[in-house]
Amino acid sequence: MNDTHQGKIAVVGIGNLLLTDDGIGIHALRELEARYRFPGHVDLLDGGTMGLDLLPFLEGKDRILFLDAVSFGKAPGTIGELNNGEIPGFFATKLSVHQIALPDLLGAGRLLGTLPERMCLIGIEPESIESGYGLSPTLGEQLEGYLTAVLERLAEWGVHPSAVEYENDERCRSMKAPTT
Repeated sequence: MNDTHQGKIAVVGIGNLLLTDDGIGIHALRELEARYRFPGHVDLLDGGTMGLDLLPFLEGKDRILFLDAVSFGKAPGTIGELNNGEIPGFFATKLSVHQIALPDLLGAGRLLGTLPERMCLIGIEPESIESGYGLSPTLGEQLEGYLTAVLERLAEWGVHPSAVEYENDERCRSMKAPTT
């Protein structure tokens, strides 16, 4: 589905870097920041564990893309996507390890009328959310696939970041943004 759009877009990484895979949203956001330059209408936001404090940063956005660890009940490293109303706004089913903060944020934003109709959560099933810095081996291996899923969604929204070229960094040179 190609849905080109030039309104204001926020890409929001959510997570706690001190709880291994819980920090996947932040790790992914940092990789995107290091590897790409985004158009001026796209903001990359480190939401960490801010919860409701994120609301002012999301006001006025036309679309929001959340990056987070999500419990889909599948194998660790499984990547999934929830769109608009599929993103939990209540506590009925605990999908994200930030279930307490994200529904509160979405509920408050909807009540205030400050959230856009178009939102997407790209999640990845965590292997571990124990204390510790860094990703589990499974999520470390899946990081490239996760970033590809994020870039593909952004491409569907008409966002095509330019790759940052680093003379001595093969990792950054080899990652290319998908085009539609």
